[in-house]
Amino acid sequence: MREHMRLYLVADPAFAGTRRLPDIVAAAVRGGVTMVQLRDKGDHVGRFVQEARAVRQVLEGTGVPLIINDRVDVAHAIGADGVHLGQRDLPVRDARRLLGREAIIGLSIEQAAQLAHADLAAVDYLGAGPVFATATKPDAAPPLGLDGLAAIRTACGLPVVAIGGLSLDNAAGVIAAGADGIAVVSAVMAAHDVTHAAAQLRARIGG
Repeated sequence: MREHMRLYLVADPAFAGTRRLPDIVAAAVRGGVTMVQLRDKGDHVGRFVQEARAVRQVLEGTGVPLIINDRVDVAHAIGADGVHLGQRDLPVRDARRLLGREAIIGLSIEQAAQLAHADLAAVDYLGAGPVFATATKPDAAPPLGLDGLAAIRTACGLPVVAIGGLSLDNAAGVIAAGADGIAVVSAVMAAHDVTHAAAQLRARIGG
């Protein structure tokens, strides 16, 4: 699991512009992305399912898992590798029951104190953040900072992927603070050359 966490792309159609989302994902994987989460906060479930199926097809044979944000029903419908859940989403125990033992289930953690109330036995990895201020998620919690990230790393033995405001400038520091990998949105999605942007990030964090 830790190998998959190294460079984690959150693929959001809101950042695709005029480009096709599957094309962006394919380019990012060529640059070294190791896991893809599909996030679509719109209310058009049918479109989300179509996008997810198209991205899943692109990822076939690459060894890169596809994770669906929030929507356990979409993950189940398209045969995704797993789901990522927030603090206010379906409880992870219920997601595990619905998706089965082999599914990858991630849980967002916004502060170390939330670990005491989390059902970690049903979780495969944690998404810690936002580490820094971010504009890609308007309802994000206050930034953890590197100290907050390190506190989560110390308190839990699960793989931890850091998210929120990450870029070439701060990626190495996040890894040094204990994250197993970084999750990025705009640092790759908004890049003119997606493959090059992903490759630069992968080189910066190593692995």
